[in-house]
Amino acid sequence: MGFKIRLFDSHSHIDDKSYNDDFKEMLQRALDAGVEAIMVAGVTPETVASALHLAEQKHEGLHLFISVGMHPHDAQYCSDDIIDDYKLLARLHPSAVRAWGETGLDFNRMHSPRDIQEKWFIRQIEAADELMLPMIFHERDSDGRLLQILESMNHRERRGVVHCFSGTEQEMFRYLDLGYYIGITGILTVKQRGELLRELAVLIPEDRIVIETDAPYLTPAPVKNRIRRNEPAFVRHVLNKLAEVRDTAVEPLSESLWRNTCSLYDIYY
Repeated sequence: MGFKIRLFDSHSHIDDKSYNDDFKEMLQRALDAGVEAIMVAGVTPETVASALHLAEQKHEGLHLFISVGMHPHDAQYCSDDIIDDYKLLARLHPSAVRAWGETGLDFNRMHSPRDIQEKWFIRQIEAADELMLPMIFHERDSDGRLLQILESMNHRERRGVVHCFSGTEQEMFRYLDLGYYIGITGILTVKQRGELLRELAVLIPEDRIVIETDAPYLTPAPVKNRIRRNEPAFVRHVLNKLAEVRDTAVEPLSESLWRNTCSLYDIYY
């Protein structure tokens, strides 16, 4: 029995200005690669607004969805008013707004103070739970603090994905124990940087994996050697590498990933 490869780029930033000159062509390349749906992740009120504008347009054969959220880098600019605006937006546009995030903790570059990041991360968890929206988590160098918060606020009905997972085996299984999905990016394809991720990707249950580009960032190999900007079409390279490391056929794996992403974001069409 043959499978049609249909792909869902579970995390992108195609509202980025780098797509201004070839946005339609970029979407056509995605369609040609088998991409039928894209999640455009909001990280500030401005990016949420631009993502919503894109999602409300008609794109033949391609569905765009968005998330609302405040990135940890910008946590110092968050406020109750912004959270309330996001909640209203989600209620007014339920077919477009399918998740909350990306939000989390990033103690690497410390663009916002640690205590401020934690305050607004917790507040966003509460808001997402109130709306029963799945969450997109960003974690970098939080030394287990993000996991501590999630475990202390565990909600058995909360769905979520650890975007661009780059943690340890122990951390991965703690996320899985909480019921979350693991987001795999083009890092999987990079020889040195993706070595540990390739080892861990084999251990993730097939029904708990989603793939993403994080476009325009994290361009996968081998295209990163000639094209700097990532785009949704390149999620096909993540699929191919994932099938290779898991020693499985591409077609049935692609269908599992499609179902996983639709389940994560509660999208059925």
